[in-house]
Amino acid sequence: MSSTVEKISGNQVRIHFDIPAETYEAAIQKVYLKMRGRIRVPGFRPGKAPRKVIENMYGAEVFYEDAFNDVAQEQYDAAIEEHDLFPVDQPTVDNVDQMKAGEDLKFSITVYVKPEVTLGQYEGLKVTRFVHTVTDEEIDRRIQQDVDKATTAEDVEGRPVQEGDTVKLNYSGSVDGVKFEGGTAENQTLEIGSHAFIPGFEEQLVGMSIGDEKTIQVTFPEKYHAEDLAGKKADFEVKILGIQQAVKPELDDDFAADVSDYSTFAEYKEAIVKELQENADKNTKTRLENDLIQQATDAADCDIPEAMVTRQLEMMKQRLKYNMMYQGLKFEDYLKYTGQTDADVDEQNRPQALNEIKSELVMEAIVAKEQPEVTDDDVEKQTEERAKRYGRPVESYRENMNEREMESIREEVKMRKVLDKMIDTAVIEDKDDKDQVNLDQMADDMMQVVDNLEDQPEDEQK
Repeated sequence: MSSTVEKISGNQVRIHFDIPAETYEAAIQKVYLKMRGRIRVPGFRPGKAPRKVIENMYGAEVFYEDAFNDVAQEQYDAAIEEHDLFPVDQPTVDNVDQMKAGEDLKFSITVYVKPEVTLGQYEGLKVTRFVHTVTDEEIDRRIQQDVDKATTAEDVEGRPVQEGDTVKLNYSGSVDGVKFEGGTAENQTLEIGSHAFIPGFEEQLVGMSIGDEKTIQVTFPEKYHAEDLAGKKADFEVKILGIQQAVKPELDDDFAADVSDYSTFAEYKEAIVKELQENADKNTKTRLENDLIQQATDAADCDIPEAMVTRQLEMMKQRLKYNMMYQGLKFEDYLKYTGQTDADVDEQNRPQALNEIKSELVMEAIVAKEQPEVTDDDVEKQTEERAKRYGRPVESYRENMNEREMESIREEVKMRKVLDKMIDTAVIEDKDDKDQVNLDQMADDMMQVVDNLEDQPEDEQK
């Protein structure tokens, strides 16, 4: 058995097969043994008719196609491994020279494979590293998260509803005197200032006391999920059943001990600053790596098969659907609200899909060229990092790893070493990330100027 590979284009190959007659004959016999029980032949019990009798009755080629499919799949899989090919699409049998018992089987299969990459410059790249220093505002926001968790609620008596209170109420809504679906509830809780209800609703509860009843008038937004209510005025009969106010903890040592493993507020705050800065440094490094990868991607060249683009677009769409589902939205509703079709989403995502595919191919090509060495220590460190990322005990994660996962870790190590080399050889200019924000704002302002010019008549542009 032999196969040869003919390159048709940058990412399409044709594999030629020459299968010995005895191999094809064995496949035909195997198909006969599998199918004979389902073929009825007069004078023979099911499954007992000789092959020759069946071939005389139904034609000599009765088993050829199934035998060919079995042989073709087996030989195709072997050729893919032998010639180190990476198919990215379904193969197509495009030529069968002969298919007859007693003769060699000759055929060819065409398939798109992972494209070759012509690398450009990926070492000594010039890049700006935007460094972030944690601000007091970020520290305060992080502490506020723990404050919110430690905040309790207590019942209020003797005063009316204020901003920030949580009220318990009954309400019943109507439009033009007719109650509508979802407009009535009892013992509903609502935080004043959360803007969880229709605009204007919460503000009109301020000043009411427990037991008070009132008619609140609001107008539904023009763009409302229930189209029959959009833009309409509504009346809500409300009654305040109870009021609670938030009791926030003091920012002292007791608070620190309650929400952390530290006994003093100073230690607690120092740990938060350290955590925030470490995360900021990680993000800075990630942005730097992404910039280097993008430069290497732009400098390289490869012909990406449409099959890879189609698959990437589908993956991106599945990610979008999952994110929407997580937020309680349906993809179909998203299309409806945005006035888009499935094809519009694909077209919008196409540039990103192409870039993601090319970036992955380029980095794989760099790894293949550099051939970084992977030691046992490298694998162990990466295993520990992955276990930590997944929130798993290292020993348990290591014991349950299969060979595929182990190979994935080795590939991660190789990629990490290549990225480290790209950083080490890069010409890096450090800047405060506030400069990046200013540059982004300048770019946005410039685009706005361009948009305004495009909206003006030609004589006014002059």
